[in-house]
Amino acid sequence: MSNFQGLLREIGSLSGDLYHKDFLLTWEKSVDELRKIVAVADALQWLRRGNISTRCFESGLAVSIFRDQSTRTRFSFFSAANLLGLGVQDLDEGRSQIAHGETVRETANMIAFFTEFIGIRDDIFLGAGHTYMQQVAAAVEEGFKAGVLEQRPYLVNLQSDVDHPTQSMADLMQLKNHFGGLDQLRGKKIAMTWAYSPSYGKPLSVPQGVIGLMTRFGMDVVLAHPEGYQLIPDVVAKAGVSAKENGGSFKVVSSMDEAFAGADVVYPKSWAPYHVMEKRTELLRSNDTPGLKELEKACLAKNAEFKGWECTESKMKLTRKGKALYMHCLPADISGVSCAAGEVAASVFERYRIPTYIQAGFKPYIIAAVMLAARFDDPVKLLRALKRRAVPRA
Repeated sequence: MSNFQGLLREIGSLSGDLYHKDFLLTWEKSVDELRKIVAVADALQWLRRGNISTRCFESGLAVSIFRDQSTRTRFSFFSAANLLGLGVQDLDEGRSQIAHGETVRETANMIAFFTEFIGIRDDIFLGAGHTYMQQVAAAVEEGFKAGVLEQRPYLVNLQSDVDHPTQSMADLMQLKNHFGGLDQLRGKKIAMTWAYSPSYGKPLSVPQGVIGLMTRFGMDVVLAHPEGYQLIPDVVAKAGVSAKENGGSFKVVSSMDEAFAGADVVYPKSWAPYHVMEKRTELLRSNDTPGLKELEKACLAKNAEFKGWECTESKMKLTRKGKALYMHCLPADISGVSCAAGEVAASVFERYRIPTYIQAGFKPYIIAAVMLAARFDDPVKLLRALKRRAVPRA
């Protein structure tokens, strides 16, 4: 792990302003700001591993709104809030007044009285999740300026229809630790590829988050998918621009083998085609159950045409020296384990199972770093004070 004083020097040397800012899309942040989040996360991990308390709030809430199922991100958000000394409250929309017509503006203000952060997962409806987060942010900003709220809660995107920034930032920490630093990522090839799954409707935000972030660090990013499994066009275009601006490269191919060839990192992950997610959103909004069943049937049949898109031992041999780092946001569809046929062969996944767990373990630190940087204008001063205070965590 990095030297603590070195981390403080790094944080202090980086430009950008994360103070009093929401964290919704990684491409809204500068490269220095992204580096700062990673360095703060490293510092928090250094303190926790040294059994030093990082509680910097005496009171306050972190409120979560999960509109989709979650294990890792849900508990990562709870863990991050607890790490900093915040209590956690999960908003169960079914037990709130939302079902009775309460507006977004009203809900946002009513849950925000003593709230420091609001974490939202809303990835089901294409074109809605990111918009909803923007609406909540605008509502609490209005409430704070009008004197309704004594402090303005800051939003953390825990996965939207567009991006999954805390996941991709945890992925970035995994790459940093694996290769020995963020500067070591330049020129490394990462294959973000579609993979077969016996289910449909998986969000686009993970692959979009990966191509949107890793192109910012000079990596050679290859996006691979069968014909018809495109991502949101605007996000793909942004990845291309980011690659040119940051000295890397970006290309889209229609062959998993081509993507794996010479790759330093592989990230095989299923997602639903952009046009399918558009159609699914229309059907969900109209409560068209028969239509949804027909769409699922058609999509599963289409997926089945590409069962060869699996991360197998033979494909791993195509990578650089046959030893590419396998990554996944979890849970993976493991052939012969969690399903008959899926994204990854059981032998490949088992070999990288512990590294994927370590990858997931960076997420609480990323979320905590985002929170700390949003609420404290001088992270270096705070982190130094926490170390000097040296209150035992346990």
